[in-house]
Amino acid sequence: MKPDDLALTPTPEVGERLSQLLAVIERLRSPEGCPWDREQTSHSLIPYLLEETYELIESIEGEDHQALKEELGDLLLHVLFQGVIAETEGWFTLEECISGLTAKLIDRHPHVFGDAKAEGAFHAKQNWEAAKQREKERSSRMDGVPRSLPALTRARRIQEKASHVGFDWNHMEPVWDKVQEELDELRNAHLAQDNDAIEEELGDILFSLVNLGRFLGINAEGALRRTIAKFEYRFRHIERELREQGKAPEEATLEEMDEIWNRYREKNLPEREMPASGSGPSVEEIQ
Repeated sequence: MKPDDLALTPTPEVGERLSQLLAVIERLRSPEGCPWDREQTSHSLIPYLLEETYELIESIEGEDHQALKEELGDLLLHVLFQGVIAETEGWFTLEECISGLTAKLIDRHPHVFGDAKAEGAFHAKQNWEAAKQREKERSSRMDGVPRSLPALTRARRIQEKASHVGFDWNHMEPVWDKVQEELDELRNAHLAQDNDAIEEELGDILFSLVNLGRFLGINAEGALRRTIAKFEYRFRHIERELREQGKAPEEATLEEMDEIWNRYREKNLPEREMPASGSGPSVEEIQ
């Protein structure tokens, strides 16, 4: 199937609003527009693009739908802004970008737009990865995972790519065994005072825990963010209570801080301060 073969559902309101937004961006970039917007390049916008992406993630994890609406708009602004810059520079047009995306989605879903079969989400993802491999003419299934991704996220994507060609365990028990094996090796490296081995084994543990999370249907990146938020919440209460006592944390004993910590350890972190874990179906559920 080709994009032109699709039966389109008219959405004039969305198209009109997008046209208005593009007109605003183009005006801002024009000689009569804003000096700051006019000076921006694809590279100069990267920090703001990253900031908006993380703000969007926070709104999703916090299940703040009003913030999600706003942050999706902010991210859309950056997508269109980059497209306008690309058109101005003569690299490509927004129409070419959208047409290419439409064609890619059709090609990578042969179980929807073709004759291929997908028995579940795992097999659908296999179709996607296989099509992507052909399109990009990549030499390895490990290609295509950005090195700049957060390490825990990149570890999971690497594991998923290997899994899609069958390089994976079939059940949970060896995954648990691998975590224990890596813990033992780290302990032995520490006893041997081998710093290089300690760093290597710590990395192996983290990689194994990401894999365990994948089998349990838990995103390790999200789980760690929840733990960080929990630690911050409890430590802020230590600071607050010590402040009420006329003390700074560095003036308190460890025992005093532990006593406050343990009291708040029994309390749940308020939902508004707790990011979602990003959990999903476990490996066993999708296989």
